[in-house]
Amino acid sequence: MTETVFTLVAQYGSGALFIVTFLSCLAMPVPASLMMLTGGAFAASGDMSLVTASLSAYGGALAGDQAGYLVGQSCAGWLERWAHARRSRAMLLARARASVDRWGGVGVFLSRWLVSPLGPYVNFAGGAGRMPWARFSIWSAAGEMVWVALYVGLGYLFAGSLTAVAEFAADLSGLVAGAVVAVGLGFWLRMMQKRHRRSHLES
Repeated sequence: MTETVFTLVAQYGSGALFIVTFLSCLAMPVPASLMMLTGGAFAASGDMSLVTASLSAYGGALAGDQAGYLVGQSCAGWLERWAHARRSRAMLLARARASVDRWGGVGVFLSRWLVSPLGPYVNFAGGAGRMPWARFSIWSAAGEMVWVALYVGLGYLFAGSLTAVAEFAADLSGLVAGAVVAVGLGFWLRMMQKRHRRSHLES
């Protein structure tokens, strides 16, 4: 995989960085983080401008986030019809929107870099949940700035140990994402348990 990424960056340069980060924000299985590390390494060796590598990756990520938001938004009509078919679904949808309105910005920001595997799905959820576009875009831009600076910067600083850095970054990202999913599942199970107990007592 590393050799393939090196070849892509060497042949297509900033265009490859833009396309891969764009696709990664749409949940496509592409090595965006490794690509940015490689871009940073190429900048360290003088084969690519550090500014060009950073802006290409950043532009692709921003464009991908916007595309993911629009994809989610296009499903909002179906979501509305599905929810209003039953009162309980409508209440759940309203609660979800309230949650997005309250915590959505911070969630978007953190999903860009701290739990980046979840990022594309946050894009879809933001659009489908009708999160205000300006709010989504501001938090998206801030989070992607951290993501790009982190990976391109690591590639630039540790160009001689790129493979080791890539493995560490992948392991850390997967660990954090797994922890977030586990915590979310725990909260969901607890909520379902309380609901079951309440319905049992009422009956």
